[in-house]
Amino acid sequence: MPFTPQDAHWMSLALRLAEQGLYSTSPNPRVGCVIVKNEVQIGSGWHQRAGEPHAEVYALREAGAEAENATAYVTLEPCSHTGRTPPCADALIAAGVARVVIAMQDPNPLVSGKGIGRLRAAGIVVESGLMEASAQELNRGFVSRMTRGVPWVRSKIGMSLDGRTALANGVSQWITSPEARHDVQHWRARSCAVLTGINTILADDAELTVRSIETSRQPLRVVLDSQLRIPLTAKLLQSQGVLIYTTHNDIDKITALKERGATVCVLSGTQIDLNVMLRDLAQRGCNEVLVEAGSTLNGALLKAGCVDELIVYLAPQLLGDAARGMAQLGELTRLDQRINLHWQDMWQVGKDLRLVARVLRAE
Repeated sequence: MPFTPQDAHWMSLALRLAEQGLYSTSPNPRVGCVIVKNEVQIGSGWHQRAGEPHAEVYALREAGAEAENATAYVTLEPCSHTGRTPPCADALIAAGVARVVIAMQDPNPLVSGKGIGRLRAAGIVVESGLMEASAQELNRGFVSRMTRGVPWVRSKIGMSLDGRTALANGVSQWITSPEARHDVQHWRARSCAVLTGINTILADDAELTVRSIETSRQPLRVVLDSQLRIPLTAKLLQSQGVLIYTTHNDIDKITALKERGATVCVLSGTQIDLNVMLRDLAQRGCNEVLVEAGSTLNGALLKAGCVDELIVYLAPQLLGDAARGMAQLGELTRLDQRINLHWQDMWQVGKDLRLVARVLRAE
């Protein structure tokens, strides 16, 4: 049976509810639920934090006994397993709903389809795929972690119109406008981790925390530091939630860093394997990673195929040929070596342009 305009209306509302968890649900997905009976909304809810009730539970609480023979619109397949909370599929069955409309199946291959199967086995009509693309986009990182085993990686770059991110002497504050720098805080807040290289820490002593917007959690701050050059006085170490990847097994330095609350992960080899690092972040529950780094790390991530999306703040200025570029990619001798992008979004932020481009993968 095709979906109706009324179905689309209620699922749109469920998606807007799910968006309220943009900054808070990690490592869980962002999910919204609306319960409707006789074309009247009788319950709604959204998943707020891991370990707290899921969207369906909040919506069923609000609907109460009226949920019997109602339709539930859920942006993600109701869970069928017991984690920190009971299965939502069982809650919907117990409430006696007659129909469940789902935007997308759970991307976890271990559980995908099992919630739908449990609902159908109980005699509930289940329809899936309504506004699936919107639901997937909202949980792009969760989908990536479940299907690829790595987070969704965004690289944030502030640069001039001629593609320069800093002067030759390293000075880069500030190329972009205050409005653009405030906009970056939203990308930080939605990310599970903010990733940078040791050169950025040494040059800027960056804290990489979310500021100027309200959020209930801070992202994990991740530093790639193969030789453990990070100073013990770094601002980054003045608060909890720091993870340092290194290949240098300096026991004394590692002990000192741990005493300051940092977690140190020693990888094998002489250089940090970027793919191994990202798989480890996924194992730690990271869905979305925001890269805020210089041209060396940006180039290495792009060449390794680790970047999924670029967020570029383009300032209306020219810095000249001697200034530093956005990514050290080396010399390309053939056009088929280029990295192809697809424009996702363009928006003016202050005096700058925010360009969002997705990296196109080879088929």
